[in-house]
Amino acid sequence: MIGGGDGQASLRLAVFDLDGTLTWRDSLAPFLAGYLRRHPRRLPRLWRVPAAVGAYVGGSRDRGALKSRLIQIAMAGEPRAAVDAWADAYARALGPRGAYRADALRRVERHRASGDLLILLSASPDLYVPRIGAALGFAATLCTEVRWQGDRLDGRLITPNRRGEEKRRCLERLRQLHPGATITAYGNSASDFDHLRAADHGVLVNAGRSARRAAGSLGLDVEEWR
Repeated sequence: MIGGGDGQASLRLAVFDLDGTLTWRDSLAPFLAGYLRRHPRRLPRLWRVPAAVGAYVGGSRDRGALKSRLIQIAMAGEPRAAVDAWADAYARALGPRGAYRADALRRVERHRASGDLLILLSASPDLYVPRIGAALGFAATLCTEVRWQGDRLDGRLITPNRRGEEKRRCLERLRQLHPGATITAYGNSASDFDHLRAADHGVLVNAGRSARRAAGSLGLDVEEWR
């Protein structure tokens, strides 16, 4: 939940991507795999995965649709209590398992010490991302939202996949909620260029060579975090 307010002309926002920026790697696949380990009765459903990946590779290239399908295969129909229990355990374990880049956590703390408002902006789902944001002390989280049917997980997306142009729209919403604030944004791939360029200060971290070259031509700072 993100709230605005008056008298925020001097407010500074620090907007962090999650996967590959704060973390070393993707967070969704380990989340789904961990749930399947806890609930092996669902493993037979994995025969559907090749078809889902094939539909993506073969033409749709819709990452949101692929994400939704994988969530449905692994978890659709599961009760909220079971999903929430695993999400709590998963978010708690990331720090001790060394999932976060030390340089990233130091940058988060630098912004916190400066009094900046910390925002987590991720394409990963709200099944667990808000818990990660809370564990890291972020003030708010914006991420891809997933449908529930009452107390059972549906798995379809109820927001656009918060990637690329959609992240830029989220950043614009932050500007509307916090008029006059300056925004520093961090991302790790070319898909983050839209919202990094829309920020007052965009920083590309941990990216490949071609993305680093492109970022430089766009006026973005380039850093490597370990």
